[in-house]
Amino acid sequence: MIYLTLFYTFFLIGLFTFGGGYAMIPMITEQVTAKGWMSISELQNFIAISEMTPGPFAINIATFIGSRVGGIFGSVCATLGVVLPSLIIIIIVAIILNKFLNNKYVKGALFGVRPVVMALILSTAITFLFKAVIPYTDGAIQSFNRQAFGLIISLGFYVILYKKVNKKALNPILILLLSGLLGLIIF
Repeated sequence: MIYLTLFYTFFLIGLFTFGGGYAMIPMITEQVTAKGWMSISELQNFIAISEMTPGPFAINIATFIGSRVGGIFGSVCATLGVVLPSLIIIIIVAIILNKFLNNKYVKGALFGVRPVVMALILSTAITFLFKAVIPYTDGAIQSFNRQAFGLIISLGFYVILYKKVNKKALNPILILLLSGLLGLIIF
């Protein structure tokens, strides 16, 4: 039964989230914690590993959670669940793409989805920032982590300064490595 639940849960996550893996994080968090599959801190570790592992984030996180909950077959069910909606939609879109590509309503819908995706990603970033700076357990705030706050602000300042001075964005791999280094320093 757990395999069907994993497949169904990740099928819904794959079906109802737009904007890629990062936009899925709020829905994944809600579903995984509500079902009692893991705690928020465990999920945060899985998210960090999924971001650093090569491949699409959504597939990585589904595979890791499925493996944790249902072993190898659980990882297969969760991965298929998260991938199948996109695969079906892509096949349908490829078949009828030419008919709807220049439709003003389709263009409008795609344009309207962009701010929602950005809001979901920003919401996730802010949530993780607060959880890193103000740790809490069982709903009670423990303390303000000045060291984490200072390191996060320093990294943000460095990224912005680098972009202003060099007129180009910092390499995402370097940002991941710096973030990992900060994590080692903080924790």
